[in-house]
Amino acid sequence: MIRKATLNDLDALTVLFDQYLVFYKKPTDIKTHKNYLKERLENNEAIVFMAFDEQNKAIGFALNYITFSSLLLSKIVILNDIFVDSNIRKKGTARELIEETKKLALEIGSPIIRLRTAKNNFVAQNLYHKMGFIRDEHLYGYDLTLTK
Repeated sequence: MIRKATLNDLDALTVLFDQYLVFYKKPTDIKTHKNYLKERLENNEAIVFMAFDEQNKAIGFALNYITFSSLLLSKIVILNDIFVDSNIRKKGTARELIEETKKLALEIGSPIIRLRTAKNNFVAQNLYHKMGFIRDEHLYGYDLTLTK
């Protein structure tokens, strides 16, 4: 089952989000991660879809941000984070989460869903290609890390 997360899901979502960040070599920090997610949900700054198994245990999530594209003159959906519990993978959960994100994009009139993934995350890349995502070969992404 896939549904939109609420503050009632915060504890279960935080556990998955922490596992996701550890996958990307970030330190585990339940308190900080919970506060981050709580702010996003309370301020309506993110739309999070969660996947649940038959026992109603949280097994995955997709965290989406809505922003704008000047080139497209439209809203766009950034599928910023997607994660499925490692014990549940390869059963279609990530695909279902992405399908829910596609519904969101269509609902708000977004012509595009944008995402980034690690260069060595071949399993995810394969799924994205199968679902119709096209890797941008023309534009480079840049980040500027700022220090205080």
